[in-house]
Amino acid sequence: MQPSTPYLRIDLKKAKRNITGLAEYGREHGIGLRPHTKTHKSLLFAGLQLQAGAVGLTVAKPGEAEVMAAMGSDLLVAYPVVDPNGCRRIAELARDSTLRVAVDTVAAARGLGAAAVTAGSTLGVLIDLDVGMHRTGVQTPAAALALAQVVAGIPGLRIDGLFSYPGQVWAKREAQAEPLGQVADLLQQAIQLFSASGFSTGIVSGGSTPTAYQSALIPQLTEIRSGTYIFNDMNTVHGGYRTLDDCAATIVCTVVSDAVPGQVIVDAGSKTLTMDRCFPAPDSGHGTIVEYPEARISALSEEHGQVDITRCASAPRVGDRVTVIPNHICPCVNLQDQMWLDAGGELEPILVDARGKVF
Repeated sequence: MQPSTPYLRIDLKKAKRNITGLAEYGREHGIGLRPHTKTHKSLLFAGLQLQAGAVGLTVAKPGEAEVMAAMGSDLLVAYPVVDPNGCRRIAELARDSTLRVAVDTVAAARGLGAAAVTAGSTLGVLIDLDVGMHRTGVQTPAAALALAQVVAGIPGLRIDGLFSYPGQVWAKREAQAEPLGQVADLLQQAIQLFSASGFSTGIVSGGSTPTAYQSALIPQLTEIRSGTYIFNDMNTVHGGYRTLDDCAATIVCTVVSDAVPGQVIVDAGSKTLTMDRCFPAPDSGHGTIVEYPEARISALSEEHGQVDITRCASAPRVGDRVTVIPNHICPCVNLQDQMWLDAGGELEPILVDARGKVF
């Protein structure tokens, strides 16, 4: 029997293919892969990534770190940890695990250092340099050095290198050389300053899913932290980075109404698909219905997905099941208690182990 809808189905063969593909790219170019587990939030998929050769795992929040610590791999918290309780939890994890944090303020460094001293642990620090995303990160290579000099004097902390995120780069692959070259220039300046001052740049962490297969254009990188690549979504498809056939995750939902002319309602609303628009194609609707590509999910409320079918040659009927590829898979996973693995036979449920770990 099929699960009740809406549910998250994972094509295991496609997910494994995506894992293997980027792992092979990394080996070919001498770049480590530290996948971001915020996408799948799953010990099973983290294990598959490590088996494929990942050098470690990336997490966003202390709660995710606590879950992923069970994998026995070293962890990077790619988010500013400032809250005292979060600092304490991270520092306590570091007693038994290799744990690194990205830091862009003195305040965060001092809080983490104090927690590490109390816990009797040491935290590795990557200095976060803004390479164009303008979300976090010190603003210049000189500022990165200045922060490193302060961090080096804080007990409980160890400088391990640099952190960056080229999240602003959504150009097509063939147009990524210039913006990624600008990232490389900034990182090289920071590396030279660090080296001249005796600070380690053994780790230079960066990467994203849109730039994953162009990571070699930033030769300074020692590792990349792509996350979405494992499942893919309409962001990666409309961006031209992957194809529909690379999308391993779909939301299976049921048509529950056709009472309004030119429209059907599916039972996947904002509590399933999220309100995220597609970044490369913001007017494309709230995902793509695989069986009816001409349809457009035009609006979402909590439990209703409104689907415009006026351009469809045929329309789904009430009771039909359809599959949706979401715009942004990461928050969709976090809304589910479980995923259903499709390995070509019976669907198998697995828990979303780090579901709801947003603190």
